[in-house]
Amino acid sequence: MPPHPLWNLPNLISSTRFVFAAAFIIYDHPYVRALLILLAGGSDMLDGWLARRSGQASKIGALIDPLSDRLFVFVVISIYLFEGLINTVEYFVFIARDLMTAIGFLVARAMPSLRPVTFKARFSGKVVTTLQLAAIFAVVTFPKLAPGLFAAVGVTSVWAVLDYTMMLHRHRVR
Repeated sequence: MPPHPLWNLPNLISSTRFVFAAAFIIYDHPYVRALLILLAGGSDMLDGWLARRSGQASKIGALIDPLSDRLFVFVVISIYLFEGLINTVEYFVFIARDLMTAIGFLVARAMPSLRPVTFKARFSGKVVTTLQLAAIFAVVTFPKLAPGLFAAVGVTSVWAVLDYTMMLHRHRVR
């Protein structure tokens, strides 16, 4: 009998970001935190690639991957805000995208014409996630670059929300 899809390798790799988030709370050394951000980014690329390549993509994986991404980033930016490494505006630039995405998902599930639409990662979302990781990495490694990266996250977040909204509009049941 094949193993439960929750325990396939891509999902286990996705789950490491929960551990990385916990480690980020425990360790306050900038180099350790930079390494955790790199590991989180690497695991994010590896899990999706491996799931597609090995045919192990699953509905559970489609839930675990973005959830682990969002939790990791939320923990990091919350710690940065608490420690004074970022300001409130920068914090809300990150949170706004996630809130808009969550609200959009709930609205899509509530509307009968959008329920059948399958949510999949889109290029715009991948760009935002990459920029988010670059921005949080810059906070501890290249602080002078961080404000520009935070601004880029804000702009690409708007693009991603519009992109996903247009996708929902195109694929709705008429």
